[in-house]
Amino acid sequence: MIAQQPYAKDIALLSKELHTEPQRGLTGEEAEKLLEQHGQNAIQSEKQKSIGAMLLQQFMSPMVLLLVVAAGLSFFFQEWLNGTAILAVIVINALIGFYMEFHANRSMNALRQLASLSGKVIRDGNLQEIPSEFIVPGDVLFVEAGDMILADARIFQSMQLEVDEAALTGESIPVTKDEAVLEGDVPLADRVNMLFKGTYVTKGNAKAVVTGTGMSTELGKIASLVQGAEQAATPLEKKLEQFSKKLIRITLVLVVVIFIAGILQGAAWLDVLESSIALAVAAIPEGLPIVATLALAQGMLRMAKHNVVVKKLAAVETLGGTNVICTDKTGTLTQNKIAVNTILIPSGKSEVVYSPDGAVAIPEEVRKSENYQKIVDASVLCNTANLEMREDTLREVGDPLEIGLLKYAITAGRDIQQERERFPKIREAAFTSEAKIMATLHKSGDTYVVFAKGAVEELLQKSTHILLEGQPVAFSDNEKDIWLEQTEQLASEGLKLLAFAYKETSSIEEELTRDLIFTGVLGLLDPPRTEVSQALEECKLAGIKVIMITGDHPATARNIALKLGLTDKEQAPVMHGKEMKDFAKLNDQDKRQWLRTQIFARVTPKQKLDLVTLLQENNCIVGMTGDGVNDAPAIKKADIGISMGIRGTQVAQEVSDMVLKDDSFTSIVVAIKQGRIIFENIKKFVTFLLSCNLSELMVVAIVSVWNVHFSLLPLQILFINLVTDVLPALALGVTKGNDLIMKSKPRKPEAPIIDNQQWRSIFMYAAVITLCVLAAVFVSHYWYHRTEVLQAKLCNNILFFTLVFSQLWHVFNMASAKVGFFKSEVIRNKYVWYALFICSLVVFTAYFFQPFREVLYIQTMGIVDLAISIGFSFLSLVMIQVLKRMRLVV
Repeated sequence: MIAQQPYAKDIALLSKELHTEPQRGLTGEEAEKLLEQHGQNAIQSEKQKSIGAMLLQQFMSPMVLLLVVAAGLSFFFQEWLNGTAILAVIVINALIGFYMEFHANRSMNALRQLASLSGKVIRDGNLQEIPSEFIVPGDVLFVEAGDMILADARIFQSMQLEVDEAALTGESIPVTKDEAVLEGDVPLADRVNMLFKGTYVTKGNAKAVVTGTGMSTELGKIASLVQGAEQAATPLEKKLEQFSKKLIRITLVLVVVIFIAGILQGAAWLDVLESSIALAVAAIPEGLPIVATLALAQGMLRMAKHNVVVKKLAAVETLGGTNVICTDKTGTLTQNKIAVNTILIPSGKSEVVYSPDGAVAIPEEVRKSENYQKIVDASVLCNTANLEMREDTLREVGDPLEIGLLKYAITAGRDIQQERERFPKIREAAFTSEAKIMATLHKSGDTYVVFAKGAVEELLQKSTHILLEGQPVAFSDNEKDIWLEQTEQLASEGLKLLAFAYKETSSIEEELTRDLIFTGVLGLLDPPRTEVSQALEECKLAGIKVIMITGDHPATARNIALKLGLTDKEQAPVMHGKEMKDFAKLNDQDKRQWLRTQIFARVTPKQKLDLVTLLQENNCIVGMTGDGVNDAPAIKKADIGISMGIRGTQVAQEVSDMVLKDDSFTSIVVAIKQGRIIFENIKKFVTFLLSCNLSELMVVAIVSVWNVHFSLLPLQILFINLVTDVLPALALGVTKGNDLIMKSKPRKPEAPIIDNQQWRSIFMYAAVITLCVLAAVFVSHYWYHRTEVLQAKLCNNILFFTLVFSQLWHVFNMASAKVGFFKSEVIRNKYVWYALFICSLVVFTAYFFQPFREVLYIQTMGIVDLAISIGFSFLSLVMIQVLKRMRLVV
C-alpha cells in the first residue's frame, strides 16, 4: 500500500503520503473512501469447497464404491431393477450426506461470525473502538499492553513499548520499539519502528500510522503461502477414524465368512456377493463423522446462545472431561461494576454514598483535603482509559477499574478532557504484573508532576513521604506497617484497594517510581455475581474443582470466596505468590500443598503457568480463564483456554479455545454442561447405529447358517439403513440432555468413545433385536400359519418389517436409565418424534406403493401378520428397557 519502505520515512512525509494527520487521524468520510479502495482489513480465509466438490466427495467413500461395483455387476448380469435401485440408494445417500455437510459448514461459518476483534483508533481527533475489519491505511492506532496489533503500522509515539513478534519472526524475546527513522535495507525482525499485524504488545503503549492492512501486511504475505495447508484432525475425529477402521476390519471378517458359507451352500455367487457388499454397508456407519460434526456444530451454536463462543471444534470434546477450573475473580466471579466505595487518607476512613442520580456524598473535610484532591487528580491523569459520548451513548474504552476511576472523577466535578489538556502527559511507566505500579509524568506550568497508582504494599515501598495537612512528611517508624494493617482490614471486607502517590520534579528524566509522596488509598467494591454460588455448587456435584487465581490481595480473595461458597472456612488457606517456589525446585510436599490450595493471590504469569502444568501432570483436565496478556501463557497451556469477551485483551482471546461474551463464571459451567451433553449425544448415536447394524449382521448370519428358505435381500438391507440410520441418529445428536448430566464425575480423557461396558451393551441390544425379529417369523410360521405351506416371500416380509420397526423403537433405548422412561431426554426430544414420523411415513409409502413393493420384494400382509411384526418389534423395546432397569446394559 506504501510505495516503499515506510520504516525509512519520516513520519511527516509518511503522513502526507497517506493523507492523514498523526494527532487527529482520518475523518469518518475519508475512512469510508479508503475502505472501498483497499477492502476490509482481513486475512483471506482458506478457499471454501464448492458445492460441486462437496457433492462429488460424497461418492468417494469406500462403501459407496463397493455399492457402485454391486450395481455394475447387477447391470452386467442384466438385473436391471436391482442395479437401478442400488444406484438410487447411492444418490439418496449422497444427497443426505451433502445436506448434512453443507448444513455443518453453514453452522461453522455462523460461529466464525460471532467473534470479531476490535481496535482503538483516533478518528476525527477522538479515540474510538472499531471492528478490526474497518481499519484502513492512514488510521492512527493506539495500542497498549495486552492488545493484539491488527494492522501493519509505523510508530510515531511510544512509551516503554515492547512487542512479542514470535508469531511473525520467531524471536522468543519481546522486541523494544521506538519511533526513530531507520535507514537502508532493514530485515523484518530489526524494523523496530514498525508494528506488525498478528503480534501483540507486552508492555507500554504507542500511537502508530497504519501502513498496510489485510493481505498487504507482512502476516498476509505469509498467509498467502500457507492457505493450502490442510487442517489437522481434531482428537474426536481421530477417535472416530480409529473406531471406523476397527469396525471395517471386524465387518470384513464377518462378510468373508458369510460369503464363503453362502458359496458352500450352493447359492449363486453374484447373489452372495451382493449380499456381502450390502452387509458391509449395513455394518459400517459411514455417515458417522458427518453426523458427529453436525452435532458438534449445533452444540457450539447452542453454547453461543448462552454467551459462549467456542472457537475450536476439538474443545467441545475436552469440555466434557474438564475436572479443574482455574478462574480469575474480577468480572468472572464478580459483577465487574467497579465503583469507589471507601476513601482512606491520613485523617481517617470515609464511606462514599451514591444517590440514585449518580452523585456522591462524602464528608466536606475529606473533599477539601489536599490528599483527596491529589487522589482525584491521579485518577484522571494516571489513567489510559477514556469515556466518550457517541450518539447519546457513553462509550467506555479501557480497563474497567480505570473506567471506574474516571466515572468517580466526573461525579467529583472533574472535566476529564480539560484536566488532561491542562496537564499533558509526557512519559509513562506502564503497569505490569511484576511491578504492580503505573506512573505518568505531566507538564505542570514550568515544572513537572508525577502521579502513580498501584498495589498498596508496592507503592508504600516506593514512597518516602506521606502527605499530611497539605505538606509532605517523611514516613515515621512502623507507619507503613500501620497502613498495611488498615488496608488489610479493608481488603478483608471485600474491597479492591488502590494506593495513590505523587511527586513534583523539575527534570523530565526523573525516574517515575522513586521517592514518591503517598496520598492515600481508595477501596473499590466489585460485588459477587448472585448466580455464581449456584454454579459453584453445580461444579461440586459434577466433581469439578474450582480454583481462584487472582492478582488481588489475599484477604480480598478469601472474602469473595467465602461469600460465594467456594470455601466455608473463614481462615481458608490462601497461597501468596511470594510463597510459591520456582517450579523446578518444588518438592513433593510443595506440590501437595499447591494441589490442596483453592485460593491463590498475587500470582505472576509464570506461577499461573506452573500451577496449570502441575495440575496437568496430576491427570487433571484444566480449564483456565483469564483476561490479560499475563494470563495468555496459562490460557494457552490449559486443556481449555477461556478468555473474557468484554474485558479480555485481544491476545488472551486469540490464544483461548472459548470466549465468554458476558465474562460470567456461570457461562463456563453452562459450556461444560453442553460439552458433556454433546459427547453423550455422540455416544448415543454411535451406540444406536452400531447396535442396529449389528442386528442386521446377526439376522443374516443366523439365517445363512440355518440355511432356511428366506433371508433379507441386499436392497432391503440398504433400505433399512437408509430409513433407520440417518434421521434418528441426527435427532439423537441434538438431544438436550437430562438433569443428571452435571451430577456425575467427569469422564477420563483417554476413554474411548465406546468402552468395554458399552460394547457389551451394543451386542446385547443387537441380540435382543435379532431374537425378536426371528421370533416373529417363528410365531407366524409355526403358530399362525402352521397348517399352510408358508411362502418365502411372506417370511422375508415379516423379517423385514419387524427389523425396521425394532430399529425405529430402539432410539428410545438410548435414554438414560437413571430417569423415568417418559421423563427421559430422548422422549422429550421433539426431533426424535419428527424423525420417527418421517421414517414411518417412508415405510408405509413403500408398503402401499406398488413400484416400491416390487423393488423391495414386498407384498401386502394380513392384519395378524402385521400385528405379529409390529408386536414383536415393540417387544424388543420392552425387553431392552427391562435389561436397562436391571442395570445389565447401559
